Amino acid sequence: MFKHVLIATDGSELATKALHAGLGLAKSLGAKVTAIAITEPRTNLVPDKTAKSAQADEYDAALANAAQAVLTNAEAEARKLGLSCATVHVANEFPAEGILKEAKTRGCDVIVMASHGRRGLARLLLGGETLRVVTHSPIPVLVCR
Repeated sequence: MFKHVLIATDGSELATKALHAGLGLAKSLGAKVTAIAITEPRTNLVPDKTAKSAQADEYDAALANAAQAVLTNAEAEARKLGLSCATVHVANEFPAEGILKEAKTRGCDVIVMASHGRRGLARLLLGGETLRVVTHSPIPVLVCR
């Protein structure tokens, strides 16, 4: 059925549930697994002319370290199930776009990710990355809550 599972994770409790669901799916199907973590671009509504590039570099490094920790955990969880798990950190990309690009690039045939199930104004204010992936994905998306 599915031969390559892409699991999107940010390390949150809900994303960890999706990680376990995706790993379980991959194990049951004998599928390859790739875990992906995305770090969004820095966006400032009003650029701070006094900000030093060293501060920006430190911020980017901190984000990259956090993403790597999330991916290291995903690898460890996969190993517990006897699975090999490729990992990818996509920096400076919005989550939905990064997930969809990597799924296509890596030839994945299903995406597993979490959704908080927010509605109305909360979804508008906090974003709807899962909805964007579901809406624009040419491949199946398993949404975990």
